[in-house]
Amino acid sequence: MAIETDSIELVDGGQVADPSAFLIEPPRSRTKRNNGRKSRTNFEMLAWLFMRLSGIVLVFLVIGHLIIQLTLDGGVSKISFAFVAGRWASPFWQGWDLLMLWLAMLHGANGMRTVINDYAERDTTRLWLKLLLVTATVFTVLLGTLVIFTFDPNIS
Repeated sequence: MAIETDSIELVDGGQVADPSAFLIEPPRSRTKRNNGRKSRTNFEMLAWLFMRLSGIVLVFLVIGHLIIQLTLDGGVSKISFAFVAGRWASPFWQGWDLLMLWLAMLHGANGMRTVINDYAERDTTRLWLKLLLVTATVFTVLLGTLVIFTFDPNIS
């Protein structure tokens, strides 16, 4: 393959008129906001690291949960209100479920934030989608935490 100044000559003698056709463009051009500068924080690196670490911890929490609940405790047929009440009477199981809830929600929200950043083209769309995501995440985490800590087995 010989490279010329105006075009690329192919082996069979054909010409490619535009050598820029082989260039891969960046996914999004620089905006006025970042303008190629480095940010003061390293948020994206910390978010990337959080995804890896929380994923590893979640694998152990979820597999442990499944093994204990489905294998050692008799399976799905044993799960009832009384079963949950007995579990959540122990601070260990409250902490286990709380950690699993928080990590799963934050892990999933961080992944969705990345998807929104990648696919929402307009800034206003990206803003509203992220606000909706944060609202849903905060609501779910707070409600789940409230349920775990205020669960009353003596409901009549």
